[in-house]
Amino acid sequence: MRYEVAMAVHDFTSERLFLEADLAAGAAVDIADAQANYLLNVLRLKAGAHLLVFNGRDGEWRAEITGVRKRACTLTVREQTRVQTSGPDIQYLFAPLKHARLDYMVQKAVELGVARLTPVLTRRTVPDRVNLERMRANAIEAAEQCGVLRIPAVDSPVPLERALARWDAGRTLIFCDEEVPVSGPLRALSVLKRGAPVAVLIGPEGGFTGEERQLVGAQPFVLAISMGPRIMRADTAAVAALTLVNAAAGDWG
Repeated sequence: MRYEVAMAVHDFTSERLFLEADLAAGAAVDIADAQANYLLNVLRLKAGAHLLVFNGRDGEWRAEITGVRKRACTLTVREQTRVQTSGPDIQYLFAPLKHARLDYMVQKAVELGVARLTPVLTRRTVPDRVNLERMRANAIEAAEQCGVLRIPAVDSPVPLERALARWDAGRTLIFCDEEVPVSGPLRALSVLKRGAPVAVLIGPEGGFTGEERQLVGAQPFVLAISMGPRIMRADTAAVAALTLVNAAAGDWG
């Protein structure tokens, strides 16, 4: 009896590296500083070694280390391994958390296909500043490790009221509200069209104030859902909510 073996969708055996440079067959890209140190000293790659590279625009390519210098190297792009894909049009709005939990939340959001990360400032938001460079670095690291081709946009923090005031009404905002009566969230999300632009809003650890909840709930583009009978931490709620939205309106079905 003959069996056909399916090829893996992604190559998880090769190292992956995010590059800012444009990628095309034959392109030479000079690597320096932290990325060169990572390739040459941490991974101990030598001239002739191959790895996968991507930039969030041109798909994924196999590249070869063709030149090594003291603190730099050159990559020559060889052939494309995957074409660029857009992924689901999901924006994630969240009240910033303290460093370690914010790092985790950003990484999981990237793994779950989020296209845009938007920190929103609420009355009970705890951190007084958001390190956008750290957020982007965590997003890139998650994409490198998990075979993701797209790096989400990272917005500057915006007050919740301002985010709602300038909202595009064509994008449904999924409001995860612990005070909504507990019912099946997938049934509530069944009104969404698959592939339609959506956003998910998760509040701070202390929850939204009554005024904030009323403000959000009054918007015509908002769909409020329950996250079940248990109170979740904000980073856990993010994973649960984004999973539900992917199942209902993302690229999972």
